[in-house]
Amino acid sequence: MISVRKSEERGLTDIGWLVSRHTFSFDKYYDPHHMHFRSLRVINEDIVKPGEGFSTHPHNNMEIITYIVSGELAHKDSMENGSVIKEGEVQRMTAGTGIRHSEYNPSADKEVHLLQIWILPDEKELTPSYEQKNFSEMMKEDELNLIASRDGKDGSVVINQDARIYTCRLSGGKNLDVDIGEGRNVWVQVVDGELWVAGEKLLPGDGCSVTAQNMVNLKAKKDCHFLLFDLN
Repeated sequence: MISVRKSEERGLTDIGWLVSRHTFSFDKYYDPHHMHFRSLRVINEDIVKPGEGFSTHPHNNMEIITYIVSGELAHKDSMENGSVIKEGEVQRMTAGTGIRHSEYNPSADKEVHLLQIWILPDEKELTPSYEQKNFSEMMKEDELNLIASRDGKDGSVVINQDARIYTCRLSGGKNLDVDIGEGRNVWVQVVDGELWVAGEKLLPGDGCSVTAQNMVNLKAKKDCHFLLFDLN
């Protein structure tokens, strides 16, 4: 079964320096019909203006993945990590027993466009940890590229959940048939372009769930950039 979540149906936070679209309920946006999908709790698409950002704030008992679409995001946390996350890079934080961190756009003239993803961990009160990797040189066109997994396969960042996150840039006219394991579920989130999922048209910001199927066909009628979540 395919269920589409259109971009314009998502929650919206617009506070001037930040425009954020929420696929699932988040902060002041609450929709009882869109709380999460399996262990995927949050997909926020954020655009942060130059020189602006999130002041120090806490998290706990969550796997937090930051995926940079364009621009750069500076990060500092209570584990004494300090870095700049760039396009093609992925950051993972296990918040566990509790962390505090801040994020801001260090550019004087360019916005940063990112996806912040929260995955519910399979165990609470884990020791907080941090990981950041550059995938830009490993990415293969017209293929699913693994960026996060429980076992760190293919150099992916490690998350504490039976989930796999892939990114893909699929050229116009190309198809992918994605096998779905027994009991598994898929979420597809389009970043840019036009993607057809089992005949359903998805545009930038659109997402969809795929359940009770052992395979799904993905077709890009125009060049497309998307994430695919394989969840238990």
